[in-house]
Amino acid sequence: METTVQTQTDLYLDIFDSINFEKIVDHPNILIAAHFWEPERYQAAKNCYKFMRAIDDLIDDYKTEHVTIAPENQAQFEADVYRWINTIAEVSQNNPLQAELIKTVERFCIPFWPLEAFAKSMIYDIYHDGFPTLQGFIDYAGGASVAPASIFVHLCGLTQKDGKYLPPVFDVKRVATPCAIFSYLVHIIRDFQKDHLNNLNYFPDDLIAKYGMNRQQLLFMAKGGQITDGFRSLIRELYEVADFYRLKTYEMIQEIRPFVEPRGQLSLEIIFALYLMVFERIDIENGTFTSAELNPTWQEIKDRVGQVIERFEAE
Repeated sequence: METTVQTQTDLYLDIFDSINFEKIVDHPNILIAAHFWEPERYQAAKNCYKFMRAIDDLIDDYKTEHVTIAPENQAQFEADVYRWINTIAEVSQNNPLQAELIKTVERFCIPFWPLEAFAKSMIYDIYHDGFPTLQGFIDYAGGASVAPASIFVHLCGLTQKDGKYLPPVFDVKRVATPCAIFSYLVHIIRDFQKDHLNNLNYFPDDLIAKYGMNRQQLLFMAKGGQITDGFRSLIRELYEVADFYRLKTYEMIQEIRPFVEPRGQLSLEIIFALYLMVFERIDIENGTFTSAELNPTWQEIKDRVGQVIERFEAE
């Protein structure tokens, strides 16, 4: 028994030592956590993540340059999204990346609905500039963020039998939704400065107005202007909502734990810990909410992952 535990520990530490944390760009928590799966499952996560990033970056990069998508260009962007989602169904012999993605979807029993939900959220981005209400934002997060979260949870919950992967025995969407909303709320607070400097606003308009502000004032603060009491109140409300979903996320992880293999359990613990790192850095009363303040360094990320491995092995 002792030998088995030691072997598993060595495996986790070998994987940990193989990750070049210093070269990780934008801290993709999903891929850091997915490193601890077997190589082909990790590659499946990379394939899906790359697929979703392609269309997300297409829209965000355009908005960064042009602020909004002009009405005369919206139909073309929507067509691009549908063309993107249809690549799953239409195999092209001339596109090896597309063929690899379809192979991944089939091999790992990945359902179509997360990608469909993601596409719907991208179409929302095309026709809207932000969110009128907090509830509207939460509904959006259930698409834009639930897609990568659901694929991650799905891959975590797979089991193998006779060389084939079998789908999770639990409801992936129910489990992933609070995780997605928690992570997305953490994202918009963490990326407040970067997003606003890139003409992107994810803070709900009703909260902005509730605390006596407008988008121009948010941009002023993102550029280094004095943080107002109204802004701190807005962050406090978002923080409280995030905290609600943080607790729900923890409950979901504990609920599915018996149905997930050890490497999947560890990856769930790691991704949760990485989002907690940012959540814990949010200083409502005294923070300046800059990217430098809210983003952990690569060394801090590495240390936290190491701590999670140690705690996981001690359980």
